[in-house]
Amino acid sequence: MESSGLLGHDYTEIYSRVPYRLQFAYGVGHVLNDVCASMWFTYLLVFFHLVLQFSNWQAGFVLLVGQIADGLATPFVGYQSDQTENSWLCRYGRRKTWHLIGTICVIFSFPFIFAPCPSCESSSKSSLLFYYCMFVVIFQFGWAAVQISHLSLIPEITPNEHDRTKLTAIRYGFTVLSNVMVYVITWFALHIEDSSNASKIGPDDSWKFQQVVWSGLGIGVVASVIFHIGVKETNSGNDVRSGQQRVSVGNLLCSVEVYQVAVVYMSTRLFVNLSQIFIPLYLHETLDMAASALALIPLVMFVGSFLTSFVIEGLNRGLGRRMSYLLGCLLGVIACVWIQFRAGHDFITYEIYAVAVLFGVGGSIILVTSLGITADLIGDKTGSGAFVYGIMSFCDKFANGIAVIIIQDLHSTTDKNYYRDVITYSCGGAALLGALAVISLMNRIRDQREGYDSIPGDSSINPDFANDTSPQTALIS
Repeated sequence: MESSGLLGHDYTEIYSRVPYRLQFAYGVGHVLNDVCASMWFTYLLVFFHLVLQFSNWQAGFVLLVGQIADGLATPFVGYQSDQTENSWLCRYGRRKTWHLIGTICVIFSFPFIFAPCPSCESSSKSSLLFYYCMFVVIFQFGWAAVQISHLSLIPEITPNEHDRTKLTAIRYGFTVLSNVMVYVITWFALHIEDSSNASKIGPDDSWKFQQVVWSGLGIGVVASVIFHIGVKETNSGNDVRSGQQRVSVGNLLCSVEVYQVAVVYMSTRLFVNLSQIFIPLYLHETLDMAASALALIPLVMFVGSFLTSFVIEGLNRGLGRRMSYLLGCLLGVIACVWIQFRAGHDFITYEIYAVAVLFGVGGSIILVTSLGITADLIGDKTGSGAFVYGIMSFCDKFANGIAVIIIQDLHSTTDKNYYRDVITYSCGGAALLGALAVISLMNRIRDQREGYDSIPGDSSINPDFANDTSPQTALIS
């Protein structure tokens, strides 16, 4: 198998396919993060605004603090995770040590975010903001440590691009299952009194959110234990790639392609996260649906995502990464346009479920494909893999945090259609930006199906990245 990434040499390797038990153990390694992310993106604004009675801006500020903390933590964790000099890290595994540190931080901070502050009834809102932001910072540091260490294991487990796509798809499949689990538990919790006057969420519903948090954390802890038992990490990564090839931080930051891929990943996460954040508020404020719908519609969305995850590897094989990504963007834009121009009884009763499926399918395709593009960027330079993922996540977190605080700050209580327009233009615009970024990326990198010839006239690749005597493969197949 001959392969390469944009950052490294081409290499010929003999390897065995990834065992199924390793695929499973790796796949469940991000479940704890996924459970918390589902609550964070879907219900943080709902909980802080409707239950804790924070203003729109204050609720958005809490999310912004979390995104900034996460964004700053990801390149730091990525850089530290790539270092082999820290022998105490290597004893257990560079990636798995950071995964364990992050897991501990998440477990001991996240429950406090979705719970009323004890004995704080007379405290000011600014004091409460400080209280919650402390736990948010700890949680987001831990979340970043788990995310980056887990992602950076993919290029180390296998050098084969299709196996990497499969691992990414499996990882995303468990992400979707985690989201589905959260929405099922939330639907049950919110549906308990839905037939009475409690059809809308209010301050008395805090205990319901705590039920969801503790149920999800219990499952996430079990999954993390399975991951740490089932995934073995050697000090040097996969032995077939001797020496854990690495690219210096300076060379990485001078590569144009790194920024192009970062735009692709950032746009993808904007589409997925903003739809996840604002669809519940759209259902609650614009469509005036019952509280149980805030769990049922996202559940339908992620069921569509889960079913799609089974075919993404085949889609990438058949259409290539570029066309697969553009297809996902097209489905996402159709969903956004549908929301903009449809309303009324039929839309609420029937069409909203089709829209949810389109959001789920489109988001699933572009998210898995964008992670595959990032893995292709890393290639055999797995020694720099965590830092590359850190760069991608840094752009993603800052963009999401800034977008949310701006959207919440501009919110008008008199405009019932505000969140409809937010979904249409923010999510639709993110999908279009991602599509343009992939197209621009392909203007620089030839499609792999055209062969392995060097890129004519491309001087953007730093000479330290590539072997002058070796042909460059395409970034996107």
